[in-house]
Amino acid sequence: MNWAMINKALNSLLIVIVIGYIIYYFYKQPIYKSGEMSKDFNATLIDGQSFKLYDLHGKYVLLDFWGSWCGPCRVENPELAALYNTYNNRDFKSAGGFEIVSVAIETKKESWEKAIKSDGLSWKYQIGEFERFKSPIATLYRVKEIPTKYFISPEGRILMVNPKISEIATYLDENISEE
Repeated sequence: MNWAMINKALNSLLIVIVIGYIIYYFYKQPIYKSGEMSKDFNATLIDGQSFKLYDLHGKYVLLDFWGSWCGPCRVENPELAALYNTYNNRDFKSAGGFEIVSVAIETKKESWEKAIKSDGLSWKYQIGEFERFKSPIATLYRVKEIPTKYFISPEGRILMVNPKISEIATYLDENISEE
């Protein structure tokens, strides 16, 4: 047994694993960055109404990609509900309000609807995409993992990518109208 050859093979394998992990890490990252314009899309809301993201221009928007089957998403949902309840009816210095647009990456409509009720997601803009990551909106935003979030300005510019809920709350607090 040649230990030098085994050692060389193990080192080569380790290098391949590290390079693979780096490539996978960058593959999973959101494509859009802070400062870029958000992309408009058409969708049907849970209540059957047609919707365009750009209909919400003039408001702060949190575009949230999630799934009923996603543990971290479900843990975060109560925080999202609290964020919405705190800021939805507030006036801001340069915005006409705050909305959340949830895009569920799903395969089963029933699971999605049950999770919305169970987690108290009371906002109007609920979109179900039932082809998982091959769905049109997930493809448009190149969502490769969930949760993925984009916090969007009233002008449609991406302010933050994958922010913590507390970061969004701080930003909104700093922009509340004093009137």
